[in-house]
Amino acid sequence: MDKQVERYLDTFGAVCIEGPKWCGKTWISSYHANSEFLIADSANNFQNRRLAEVSPSLVLEGETPRLIDEWQEVEALWDAVRYTVDQRGLRGQFILTGSSTPKRKEKRVHSGVGRIGKLRMRTMSLYESGDSSGKISLEDLCEGKMTPALTGEVALRDLANYIVRGGFPGAMDIPIENAQLISESYIETILTDDAQRIDGIKYDIDKMRLLLRSLARNESTTATKKKLENDIKDIDDESLDYDTVGKYLDVFERLFLLDNQKPFSSNIRSSVRVKQAEKRHFCDPALACALLNVTPDRLINDLETFGFLFESLCERDLKIYAEAFAAQVFHYQDYANREIDAVVELKDGRWCAFEIKLGANQIDKAAANLIDIRDKIAAENGKVPSVMAVICGMSNAAYMRPDGVYVVPITALKN
Repeated sequence: MDKQVERYLDTFGAVCIEGPKWCGKTWISSYHANSEFLIADSANNFQNRRLAEVSPSLVLEGETPRLIDEWQEVEALWDAVRYTVDQRGLRGQFILTGSSTPKRKEKRVHSGVGRIGKLRMRTMSLYESGDSSGKISLEDLCEGKMTPALTGEVALRDLANYIVRGGFPGAMDIPIENAQLISESYIETILTDDAQRIDGIKYDIDKMRLLLRSLARNESTTATKKKLENDIKDIDDESLDYDTVGKYLDVFERLFLLDNQKPFSSNIRSSVRVKQAEKRHFCDPALACALLNVTPDRLINDLETFGFLFESLCERDLKIYAEAFAAQVFHYQDYANREIDAVVELKDGRWCAFEIKLGANQIDKAAANLIDIRDKIAAENGKVPSVMAVICGMSNAAYMRPDGVYVVPITALKN
């Protein structure tokens, strides 16, 4: 994130760093700021918040870049920042952080386009947490440049621990059972506090929890809202109507609790019809584990669930690494039910296809799937992937197969 923040400060009058609570937004913003104003500071009976409500422009005075933490608590600050940026005509004036997105209201008169650049921050990748050696660069891989390397043995239990622990900074370097408490506490805080304050509406906590559990059961799938509604009815023996599902999903998305993977929508110039369904993800796989009461031992004894959650872990990391070099991550699914777990689209329009597999015994099948889809697209004069690769959990080496498909362990990947 550091390089992205620096780049945005050199480009825009202000940068807004958004993302889930506890992912480190304030920490990284403080590092890049020369002064700060913390809206949620409880000192003197939340004096800062009252001052921001009374005089938004006053709190913007200070050495720049000036950090305004949790700006959404006083929505008038958005327009105040936008106006001040226009008046000063300078770049790198403000850093805003936000762990929720308020619904757009009439009193906010401007989107901030051209003045305020937005960055999405996520929980820590395996490379950031020190659990990936970083021997293989995703950017180089997407350019077809990779030097084969032995990357070391990977224990299945370590992968299970990475998933259950998650990437929240506060979960690093503590026993795994304590890390699980952080995820459980996170869910409760979202349900009992943040979700109740975001719109000023008292939502039904029990029903929200039902939906979260259904989302956890459908992690890394393209489950529709109707599927979620039926899932709750079939498994929890409770009812949640379609409109309520949609309303709660909107709340969770605006709290950055969800980080869905959009479908690959690039024009591949063929008659292959691509589905437009998002793949569902929490912002961190540890939250799905908390909702399902999953421990490392339970994961090891349920390899199907392990596979879905491992995919979620890898796709979180791919998003972090790809965005560091201005690429984007999607998924591919066509109407013949052919799927590619992750698509990395580069700025010049080239795209790279990635399958994600927990075990090394699944690599052959994954590579065959990538080649089959590539050949199908090529047969219809479509734009084929420039690189194909399998991201693996249990591989001990990074290499290119004779068929041209790369194999890379997730514990060796970086941006």
